[in-house]
Amino acid sequence: MPFYEKGSVRIHYEEAGSGFPTLIIAGGGLNSVIPYLATKAPFNPMAEFKNECRCIAMDQRNANGGESSGPLEIDRPWESYADDHLGLMDHLGIKKFMVMGFCIGAPFIWNLMRRAPDRIVAAVLANPSGSRPEKRDLFYDNNMKAWGPQLVARRPDLSMEMVDKFLTKMYKNNPDFVLSVSRDFVRSCQTPVLILPDDTPPHPYAVAVESAMLAPNAQMSFFPWNDAKDKISLVVRHVRAFLKANLPA
Repeated sequence: MPFYEKGSVRIHYEEAGSGFPTLIIAGGGLNSVIPYLATKAPFNPMAEFKNECRCIAMDQRNANGGESSGPLEIDRPWESYADDHLGLMDHLGIKKFMVMGFCIGAPFIWNLMRRAPDRIVAAVLANPSGSRPEKRDLFYDNNMKAWGPQLVARRPDLSMEMVDKFLTKMYKNNPDFVLSVSRDFVRSCQTPVLILPDDTPPHPYAVAVESAMLAPNAQMSFFPWNDAKDKISLVVRHVRAFLKANLPA
């Protein structure tokens, strides 16, 4: 298994195929790991696009069940994940790339486009996570139950108090919209974006629509799309056409 290491950070990643580099981020919240692309995603992008893209996937830092690890950066949670994404691309010698993400991959991607607008050529946001006004603490509560205790159990250097502070900074201090960036940023973002909407508690349809309406170079697929095999096949064709249309000359 290949690893990228920088200081105390160790990231497990995998590659498939060849072509223009495409970073792929699995869903699963803070437990986002490579196997989820095959077991939990509506389609497996590593399998679907390996004939046309150099697909690169990674276990997110400190995901339970994954092989990546690093400090819990309490004061900069979103930025620490962006450091890992961009650091892996640097390690692989990749300057410009596309990115596709499921679930938590969407707020990760919005922050990547803010951090490195000159590097992200195009982005696909599938089942994007976002904040519901009636469930502002959903992500905090879920991760305090499903992520934090397992992490602390295998990491004696961490505590639930540290997890609480990390999740508070990540999800409660600014619990609005797409979580990682502001509406003003989305409104100013020039990167081509394709949004594949969902409507579940962590993936609000209203946020997907608002994102597509605000971002000047965004488009959105139909809804619902992931409830039938033929619909998923149609959306995969849409994604393939979008990626092809945005390949650098």
